[in-house]
Amino acid sequence: MSITTLSSRQFNQDASKAKKAAEAGPVFITDRGRPAHVLLTFGEYKKLTGGRTHIADLLAMPGIEDIELEIPQLRDLAQPADFS
Repeated sequence: MSITTLSSRQFNQDASKAKKAAEAGPVFITDRGRPAHVLLTFGEYKKLTGGRTHIADLLAMPGIEDIELEIPQLRDLAQPADFS
């Protein structure tokens, strides 16, 4: 695994280079010489997070506010017991 370091400017000018570099390992993106972000492939991200999806991640997805959620009202949950 190789680690690539790019400045924010380099990343902005050539994002495809950063994506290709992420295939070989993490890409550190720096702001003013200090690491600020890390670019990973989605597969590597899933390995790091254990492959689990968290509800908070799902709720933070763009466009989620446009999905209508209809929750049916439950009626008559209690039923009389039949002892016959």
